[in-house]
Amino acid sequence: MRMRIIFVYLIMKEHKGMRPQDVVILLKLVIDGPEGSRIKDLSTKLVISASEISESLNRSTISGLLLPDSRSVNKEPFLKFLEHGLKYVFPAQLGQVMKGSFTAHSESSLYLNFSTEEKLVWADELGKERGQTILPLYPTVVKAVKKDRLLYKLLALCDIIRIGDSSDKNKAVWHLKEAFQTGG
Repeated sequence: MRMRIIFVYLIMKEHKGMRPQDVVILLKLVIDGPEGSRIKDLSTKLVISASEISESLNRSTISGLLLPDSRSVNKEPFLKFLEHGLKYVFPAQLGQVMKGSFTAHSESSLYLNFSTEEKLVWADELGKERGQTILPLYPTVVKAVKKDRLLYKLLALCDIIRIGDSSDKNKAVWHLKEAFQTGG
């Protein structure tokens, strides 16, 4: 019996909590679906190392946000996590005013849908916009969204959840639900 317990322990990986890149990877999987889930492809598209992608997929499977053996996002629990947990697990941190790429309410496809005039950016030395900085969920997000407009929008919606008032948060969740139903 002792040998069996040791064997089971060795094949099971421990879940040490979600990390910010897990949210980024899950959003990308919502967009691309399981067919876009090769570790090498995700690594290239998200500018995240293959080992980080692999560990993230493991954490997301253990937590129930990724369906086992399919790499399909378990969308309903993931949406609930984004709606109710994101701002507490990965709170927004505002920084100084500098140039960068718009995010949250300031992202161009979302700008007219939300109430605030505040300009928020992810710091980016190649950025053309100016505003108060917010740390992105993961440092490579700024590079990854330049190649993926839909990922940019979904991450901006997540930033609204992390920083917005309850009305804007509810609108952001509604937009995320709509995007999840259409596959991205």
